[in-house]
Amino acid sequence: MVSGDAPAETDGDDAADEATGTDGAPDAGATSADGGDKAAEVSEAQAELAAQRELRARIEQRKAEKEGPIEAGTKLSGKAADLLAAVRAVESGTTSGSALLEAPEPGPRRPAPAAEPAMTVRPAPVEKAAAAPETLTAVREVLARGGAPESLTGQVATVLGEGAAEALREDPWQLLAVPGVQPEHADGFARALLGAECGPGDPRRAVALVAWLLERAALKGHTALEETAVRAGLAKLSVPDPDEAVQQAISEGAVLVFQEEDAQAAEEDTEEEQASALEAPDVPVLLGLDRYALAEESLADGLARLAKTVTADTWDGPELVRAAGAHGLVAHTGGEAARREPVALAEAARERGLRVAVAAHSENGVRRLGAQALTVAALLSGAAGPGRDEEGALALDLLIVLDAPQLDVETAAMLVESLPDGCRLVLSGDPGVLGSAGAGRVFGDVLAARVCPQVASRVPDPGPIGELVSGIGIGELNQVDAPGKEVVIVPVRDAGEAVHRSVQLVADSVPRAIGVPAEQTQVITVGHGGSAGTRALNAALKQRLNPGPGRFGGFDPGDRVAYVPAPGRTVTGTVVSADAEGLWLECEGEKLVVPKERVESALRHGWALTAHQAAGMRWPAAVVVLPGDAAQGLSRAWVYTAFGRGERHLSVVHGVDQALPRAVAEGASQDRTTRLRPLLEALLAVGEE
Repeated sequence: MVSGDAPAETDGDDAADEATGTDGAPDAGATSADGGDKAAEVSEAQAELAAQRELRARIEQRKAEKEGPIEAGTKLSGKAADLLAAVRAVESGTTSGSALLEAPEPGPRRPAPAAEPAMTVRPAPVEKAAAAPETLTAVREVLARGGAPESLTGQVATVLGEGAAEALREDPWQLLAVPGVQPEHADGFARALLGAECGPGDPRRAVALVAWLLERAALKGHTALEETAVRAGLAKLSVPDPDEAVQQAISEGAVLVFQEEDAQAAEEDTEEEQASALEAPDVPVLLGLDRYALAEESLADGLARLAKTVTADTWDGPELVRAAGAHGLVAHTGGEAARREPVALAEAARERGLRVAVAAHSENGVRRLGAQALTVAALLSGAAGPGRDEEGALALDLLIVLDAPQLDVETAAMLVESLPDGCRLVLSGDPGVLGSAGAGRVFGDVLAARVCPQVASRVPDPGPIGELVSGIGIGELNQVDAPGKEVVIVPVRDAGEAVHRSVQLVADSVPRAIGVPAEQTQVITVGHGGSAGTRALNAALKQRLNPGPGRFGGFDPGDRVAYVPAPGRTVTGTVVSADAEGLWLECEGEKLVVPKERVESALRHGWALTAHQAAGMRWPAAVVVLPGDAAQGLSRAWVYTAFGRGERHLSVVHGVDQALPRAVAEGASQDRTTRLRPLLEALLAVGEE
């Protein structure tokens, strides 16, 4: 790596709450006791959510129209047989629950719209209805009886619906469905309501805990968990019989069970070999929630449909252009400099008369493209882009998605479902960066499945920062020559010094030595909590850069903020003013309002972000803070992502000693458990061969 005189002092120390996808959104704050979910103002976020609901409904309708699941697993024995037997009981109607989902063949889809301009149908923003006063009153009474905070009233009413109070009386552990509620909280609530009837082996508790474990896993990116991991988690939560708890959750339809196998091997092996393979340790039984199972299967179905419905054509030009002409699905990999290649593809396709859209993860990413582009969120919501035809399909012949690693499985499923037959899809991104804030590993699974052409860019990122980050990508933390102080290491001893140095870098040293003003310098740290997390850093940076009483819900005009309009999506901006509508922000040159009731839950100060929040964005200068207790949150992907956020300058406030080179060399990061890869292989790999 480098060293060099720090443009000023340094900072370092302290870990964070979590370095998982959960740090892409603010802390789950309890909504207000008077409902918290009053009718919101019409906004882009609501339009986006309305479009998502509409698309989910269409996906579910298509799934329901397909034939029943294919019978599988008849040769299983032991736990796998018991689990699958429970699911079949659900399917046969002898007990309640959801049907087992299998990988279907790509279903038929509308043809691509004609070249003439299609009729545009943009989803109308829909205000969310407030919970009825009587519902809130009933929920408040039940929460009071159970000793739960009154502030949970609005969230409970939102999550559990009109019959929330009665649902809690019958099953107090349904409180676990509310974000932020922990098992010990739900257990105490249940004891207060049920008294002697309450026990650790209560079937209602077991079912709720299985779902809670899977929801918590989804916050870390998993769309499913191995059955053994779920049983181990239940044992830690004092469930007397984890096996029975899993069976109960399956029979009641709270979770689904899967066992994937190699599609080609299944065709070639004898029945005895298949049965033996399914019982082998390398073919685990997976448990998952239906929302992620539906999304992964719909996404696999949609990607296979696009791959099979494009008419191959010969396009002259670079490798990416040729691949896009010949195939319906293409993966493109490379760093920041490689973004020029898909932009060039878009220009070439437009010259051919095709309808093209280039979508990025964030407004920051759109601004950097220097070409006609939009965000994925805006494309889905209809706030920008080509609009939709009368059947809901986007009027496109080619969609290029940049920052593809930031696509979670539900967003990707809705996006692919929106594309017409014959539309080409190019997924482009840097496989070395951190994954999506939401569940899934879409880009990684597409690459791993090898079911489409993969075009790897050979364009290196320029300069000392590009050289440093490229080395990190292959596990090497190299010393780089930085004559213009492009990269500076600032050693620190503790968290207090880390915060002090970070503030000094942003406010004084980087503007003076590098010429980048404070408003164009982004601080990045491992997590929100701790003495050098985003909360502590933002408090110190506000005091130095924009002191004020925080008279608008803790914010003042001029404050830098991070706004989360929807889970997994962070928008950075500056507070402009406040009025009866809410807090007004300026984000990438556009004004938007955050309704008053959402300020506390959806808005943070934004001088400091986590690396997950910063993924897909870049700034002229970045200050990466690595306090001593951040060592356990480091991985090669984290370092690669954080160090690559600065365009002209990178300061590293270094307090983790040898943990940094060790994290880069080992590349240790928790892999996500997903099902998309085998689903894609079943739909495309065998057929291609």
